Amino acid sequence: MNDSDILALYNERNERAISITAEKYGGYCTKIALNILQNEQDAEECVNTAYFKVWTKIPPEKPVIFSAFLARITRNTAIDEFRKNRSRKRGGGNISVLLEELSDCVSDKSAPENAAEYKELLKAINAFLTRQPKKTRVIFVSRYCLCSDIKEIALKYGLTENNVSVSLCKTRKRLREHLEKEGY
Repeated sequence: MNDSDILALYNERNERAISITAEKYGGYCTKIALNILQNEQDAEECVNTAYFKVWTKIPPEKPVIFSAFLARITRNTAIDEFRKNRSRKRGGGNISVLLEELSDCVSDKSAPENAAEYKELLKAINAFLTRQPKKTRVIFVSRYCLCSDIKEIALKYGLTENNVSVSLCKTRKRLREHLEKEGY
């Protein structure tokens, strides 16, 4: 079943939409959650919560790219779970490493104060990424959107871990320069 058919089921409030989503994207969502939480049980719970959130968001939302919409919801749900676990002193995962890596790009002074500023910051980041070579974009998105570890990215794209690390470092530096130029 293609994504437009799945979205039609959500819009019709047909509960089959969730089971079809789980069948088609379950592994994808679980991988995202597992990359963040590093715990299979927590990742499974997170994915189930993400499915529920998708159910409550469609309608009224009308995602253009369903897989990206699902990845965003899963990632944000996993990050929330990570923070909750961490506050209870039982968390793990690599999200703190990712956030630390990106902290060089977006300093505290450029952190958005409201939703409008946040949207403008996202536009600036997206504008930067669209001007990057495809390989650079894929590595960056794999690391910071899908929360993949460096070894996994290297294996997936036939690179060395050093190549991936250097690419990420250079991309973060260029992103920081771009954001400073844009006033962030």
